[in-house]
Amino acid sequence: MNLESTRRRLTEKQADTVARLTQAAVEVLREEGFTGLTVRMVAARAGVAPATAYTYFSSKEHLVAEVFWRRLANAPTADAADVENTSRADRVVAVLRGIALLLADEPELAAAVTSALLGQDPDVEHLRARIGLDIRHRISAALGADSDPDELEALELLYAGALVRAGMGYGTYEKLADRLETSARLLLE
Repeated sequence: MNLESTRRRLTEKQADTVARLTQAAVEVLREEGFTGLTVRMVAARAGVAPATAYTYFSSKEHLVAEVFWRRLANAPTADAADVENTSRADRVVAVLRGIALLLADEPELAAAVTSALLGQDPDVEHLRARIGLDIRHRISAALGADSDPDELEALELLYAGALVRAGMGYGTYEKLADRLETSARLLLE
């Protein structure tokens, strides 16, 4: 999947630079955590000038939000056969678990994403809207064509609240996925 930066359309060379920057951001996060991460440090790791990195990312929050957006956009979605052969609750649980576990093996990245997505940078706000819309579409598809808008919103709030709780350190992402399943089933069954 060729993902565009949130700030501009990319040539193949530019897309490669952005991919190197996002990969370098993950590596730096593993070593330094979100507090220690800087765009300059990521640029050095990616082998590009800081000015080049700032061409694509306005802040470290923007960079981390982009990493999450790319992970989410590349995460599988349910196919039509899955939708027809499983219950509504099972489909919703699968979506919520999949998103919750997207970063479960990368605690530094997961914590950074929570912090980054709360940022006020306009580029982060744009990505937050894209991420929210993607999650809404996934949950809506899992609910089915005749879904109740209030049910959809309740599930979105459930996920957002769970993400914040996990980001605050109230349990692992694996436990978060289990709690999401229990809560979603309470809403849907």
